[in-house]
Amino acid sequence: MQSLAVLNRLLTLVCRTTVGITFLALIAVVTIQIVTRTFGLPSPVWTEELSRYLLLYMTAFGIGLSLVTGELVNVDLLQEAVSERVSWWMRLLAAAFTAVLSAVMILPAWKFTAIGAFQRSPSLRWTMDYIHASVLFLSVLLCFFAVIRVIGMLAGTDDGRPQFVEEL
Repeated sequence: MQSLAVLNRLLTLVCRTTVGITFLALIAVVTIQIVTRTFGLPSPVWTEELSRYLLLYMTAFGIGLSLVTGELVNVDLLQEAVSERVSWWMRLLAAAFTAVLSAVMILPAWKFTAIGAFQRSPSLRWTMDYIHASVLFLSVLLCFFAVIRVIGMLAGTDDGRPQFVEEL
């Protein structure tokens, strides 16, 4: 259980860092778009494409963190209206269903990523497997964080409520 907590903290740190770097890159790309268009300069074609890809990766690396912090879609109003016991079971089932759904998505995401090796992006000319891999990362990370939540709830170390992600 201790090694799982260490892995969770490490993966949380990696995801937070990756989201930050991706967001910083997105800011840079959008700034290039704005500056070139504002001053009548030719706007690079690749900026539109790269900004979409950065958004995909930002979502992929942020999805698990959103589950932990409660920023993912949640039905708080209903959970607050029922008893704590019923609310706990609702949170457990939601985490378990999230884990199952994301686990089911992993194999199709893998196949989707593999198909991308035969395609190239229009302006950047990157193979699309690098881009399609964002869906695979999303599935794996969401599954991991949901499984960690279920294990924590069953072990009594997590109540399933949104948690503040402490500074690491």
